[in-house]
Amino acid sequence: MANISYKHFTLGVEEEYMVLDPQTRELKSHEQRIVSEGQKVIKDKVKAEMHQAVVEVGTDICQDIDEAWNDVSTLRKTISGIADSLGFWTAAAGTHPFSHWESQLITDHARYNEIVNELQEAARSNLIFGLHVHVGMETREMANHIANSTRYFLPHIYALSCNSPFWEGRQTGYKSFRTKVFDKFPRTGIPEAFDSIEAYDNYVKLLIKTNCIDNAKKIWWDLRVHPFFNTVEFRICDVPMTVDETITIASLFQAICARIYMLRSKNLNFIQYSRALINENKWRASRYGIDGSLIDFGKEAEVNTRALIYELLDFIEPVIDHLGSRHRINYVHKILEGGTGADRQLQVYESTNNLVNVVDYLHNQFLTGI
Repeated sequence: MANISYKHFTLGVEEEYMVLDPQTRELKSHEQRIVSEGQKVIKDKVKAEMHQAVVEVGTDICQDIDEAWNDVSTLRKTISGIADSLGFWTAAAGTHPFSHWESQLITDHARYNEIVNELQEAARSNLIFGLHVHVGMETREMANHIANSTRYFLPHIYALSCNSPFWEGRQTGYKSFRTKVFDKFPRTGIPEAFDSIEAYDNYVKLLIKTNCIDNAKKIWWDLRVHPFFNTVEFRICDVPMTVDETITIASLFQAICARIYMLRSKNLNFIQYSRALINENKWRASRYGIDGSLIDFGKEAEVNTRALIYELLDFIEPVIDHLGSRHRINYVHKILEGGTGADRQLQVYESTNNLVNVVDYLHNQFLTGI
């Protein structure tokens, strides 16, 4: 099967960063100064988010995983440098360990005002930081096919990304509390499978026609066929603490898409499971991260999450050399050994009993490995 081309599986990575007050370690509004300074250097690769203490960055379309690593590294360095020069700190985690959303300002922008007006406290309290990975697709038909099949693997990769164990000064008992906060929004979570791209488009059209949404960007699922680009967008993960973790997760999403594509080229497919079943695994991943067990629906049994992640690595083995991502995928072993971002945050907290130290740790890790 050497004649399959994987060139179209390009990558785009979006990360959301915290802006911090170096004195209090609280989230702090930068009044969009980081964005306006950033745009002078990296143009539209930096944007404001709904809350003023958030900065969102996005890479160019990257041809391979190393290009994505370089782009994310440059974005982190640039934003960190600008923040420093303006007297702020940056850090990356799915939630801030102790800041309260009530005291955070909302960005004055028509779209955000409209979302807050509609969703009220659910929107105002949505002070979370995610990672979105776009994987390029040949056609929207193929994007729908791949989205349907990759849903099953979302909890496995999400478990590796868990990086939000604290919320408003409390240890939540979850490895990723971020999705619990986001669940308050409509149209979130694991999507259903769609029989065809037309079925998906008709769903979107119906929601627009009935004034549920004004455009398809208000569908906030854990993965979606992107409404405007030829990509599948993976949205389930917490923003990882370090660039190496982000790139590992991006390379896993890319490899799973390529593997489903390879199966399709041989008239094979990965078995489809219902949203209700996949949700059981998502819940387990959010609660226990890589230290629990997920359900193997084929065996109809609980299996250690780490064992399932090793199985996932076996599953994608046939495509990773085609994609040139083996050295990035191998970092999964480091995450399994050293723990996820959540595990490392909890270690700092357990050894110092101080959430300020956790924020310092997050800030110090922001440029690690770059």
